[in-house]
Amino acid sequence: MTAFLPPCILLSSFALCALSAPLASQSAAPTVPVFEAGLAQVVEGFNDRSAWIQHALWVETEFDSDGDGKLDRVHVDVTRQEQTDSEGLKVAVIYETSPYFSGTASGDNFFWDPEHELGKKPPKRRKAPSVRYQDKGGMMSRSRIKTWLPRGFAVVHSASPGTGMSQGCPTIGGENEELAPKAVIDWLNGRAKGFTTPDGNKPVEAYWATGKVGMTGTSYNGTLPLAAATTGVEGLEAIIPDAPNTSYYHYYRSYGLVRHPGGYMGEDVDVLYDFINSGDPKMRKSCNKTVRDELMAENQDRITGDYNDFWHGRNYRARLDKVRAAVLISHGFNDWNVMPNHSVSVYQELKKHGVPVMAYFHQGGHGGPPTMEMKNRWFSRYLYGVENGVEELPRSWIVREGDRRSNPTAYPDYPNPEAEFVTLHPFAGGAKQGGLSADPAAKKQGIEKLTDNVKESGTKLAKADKSKHRLLYVTEELKAPLHISGTARLSIRMAVDGPAANLSVWVVSLPWKDGGHINDNIITRGWADPQNHSSLREGVPLKKGEFVDFSFDLQPDDQIIPTGQRIGLMVFSSDRDFTLWPKPGTKLSLDLAATKLELPIVGGSVAFDTATGDSLK
Repeated sequence: MTAFLPPCILLSSFALCALSAPLASQSAAPTVPVFEAGLAQVVEGFNDRSAWIQHALWVETEFDSDGDGKLDRVHVDVTRQEQTDSEGLKVAVIYETSPYFSGTASGDNFFWDPEHELGKKPPKRRKAPSVRYQDKGGMMSRSRIKTWLPRGFAVVHSASPGTGMSQGCPTIGGENEELAPKAVIDWLNGRAKGFTTPDGNKPVEAYWATGKVGMTGTSYNGTLPLAAATTGVEGLEAIIPDAPNTSYYHYYRSYGLVRHPGGYMGEDVDVLYDFINSGDPKMRKSCNKTVRDELMAENQDRITGDYNDFWHGRNYRARLDKVRAAVLISHGFNDWNVMPNHSVSVYQELKKHGVPVMAYFHQGGHGGPPTMEMKNRWFSRYLYGVENGVEELPRSWIVREGDRRSNPTAYPDYPNPEAEFVTLHPFAGGAKQGGLSADPAAKKQGIEKLTDNVKESGTKLAKADKSKHRLLYVTEELKAPLHISGTARLSIRMAVDGPAANLSVWVVSLPWKDGGHINDNIITRGWADPQNHSSLREGVPLKKGEFVDFSFDLQPDDQIIPTGQRIGLMVFSSDRDFTLWPKPGTKLSLDLAATKLELPIVGGSVAFDTATGDSLK
């Protein structure tokens, strides 16, 4: 990555310069962070681990989530340079908070049973095992310390409310998960109180902190930096969330349909509550009753899957107008756990609000942060004010197929600015392989039918030469690579022979390759509940045989489909890996004339025509 790199950077009252002499030769001078080529360097004086200062404290929040009449305190660990005491050095902070630091429940036998008829009351789930309480002290985490301490940053960790030695209740996206890290940032800026014990009154002050804070983490630990940023807290200057869950509804639901994250069949928000419930055992009974057995049981709604105020309160996308921190966000386009729309939607919305934002995407699955250089440049710029040209860099960095994650390709933006939607129509023959073409003659193709059977996996259906359980429509073989960039959208007209049905859609690259890379076969996917064709908040039972029209987005992608492949649109009902499992037999009818796939293609219709030989009329 290249950028304008000044040889010497003035910071506050001292100069930070690229040094030609060894740092050890300047031991008489105060030990300070050093920046070369716009990046924080390892400083010898900060690299003596035996001299690092480590201590715990409890920060008082502004909420009482466990209802004991006292403001909750969160458990915090600090690791900082000894120079913060011996030399009066003040440093910026890298902060990670998590519900996982104190352990989690084992196994998955307390998950919901996915074998569940649509619209019916779900089977009762099993009791979750108790998470062992850890109150023996010691560092809750050592993540980030070896990376950032030697480079002149202190590192802070905290346990989420109701986990470990933090007070309160776990709420899984509730307001206390936003306000808990805010309180820690307020403490680092002298605006909140810290104490040596959970219940004592001996104060602890962050006299060693500049007040500039950067947050980072992966998955749940990447969700919480965004949660904190939506409070608009002063001092949170930059965040680097990796694979963050930006809306709990979109994690556990999809357009009104109950959908599980990939690899975790039967998980829901109350399951995640039990999974992380590692807090004080004396408070668990009360928290279980008020949060899991009342709030969640009444509002998560595994019957309809509709959007409601409970889910809206756990949707950080709705509060992005409050974000002040510069955001470097990362995600894998084949993350079928926390799906890529979580980061893409945030990236696109933050741009509208004028927030400094950059995206790093790769072709892998769950997790995968930006390169160390990118993270270093981001934190150096926004926590220490280093003029390293990060604002002039391209906004989108994508790891191309077969490349190392350390070598992303730069693009001006995401989606690719040269991408245009190409409308593709299905042609009859989907039980085997119907056509998929930009030719509007598909408007005369009539009705095709499939029968739901959750026993047939999506992979098996995509590979099958013929099946009554799916409809498959494919393009001509590609004569040139085709670059897809953006969010595909499906418009569909369909009917069901009953009141409800799952609807699953895959866009695939064929022929199917067994044992290959994660993105060899799946281009993108999407799921929807036809009952929510008019409203996400209120699904309506379907009338037998009555056609309904609706549209929904598939997952964002940026992928180059190689020569020799065909792009296929596969429509089926229950997806064994993601949806509920109703009894087989529900029949779905698809009106081809009113169904279309809008695919974002770099170069638009010209590129599609060149690659497929399709005659656009």
